Amino acid sequence: MKCPFCQHDDIQVLDTRVSEEGDAIKRRRRCVNCDKRFTTWERIELTMPYVVKKNGSRTEYSADKLRASLMLALRKRPVAAESVDKAVASIEEKLLTSGQREVDSVFVGELVMAELKRLDKVAYIRFASVYKNFEDLAEFQDAIEEVGDGQELNPKA
Repeated sequence: MKCPFCQHDDIQVLDTRVSEEGDAIKRRRRCVNCDKRFTTWERIELTMPYVVKKNGSRTEYSADKLRASLMLALRKRPVAAESVDKAVASIEEKLLTSGQREVDSVFVGELVMAELKRLDKVAYIRFASVYKNFEDLAEFQDAIEEVGDGQELNPKA
């Protein structure tokens, strides 16, 4: 770090304190060359990766879009808002810890499907039918069997 007054790069840290909220560090510094003092702040900067769509276009990650997709699949399902919040937080954590600057929309879709499968099997089928572009009943049957613990859709009586 350079002194903002004389541009000298020999700086001493005189005092370090954590902010009241605990999300930043305040450092009081002194330049060895000009003896002037100044304050710096260190804050966590979390940058969500860009989402690369199937057509190759890139868009900023949007928590609102993610939540809207989950809520659409979960519409009229008995899932608490707190559970949806936890699912969004879980997906965001996985995106952040991926360490990538860009992720495919397919990766995000798979994370959403995993959370929906855990939250509500009907919502999972709803989302999967659109996401995977089901074209016939056999694809629905396969998805239902996947989440239905081996139960058949139309058991023969």
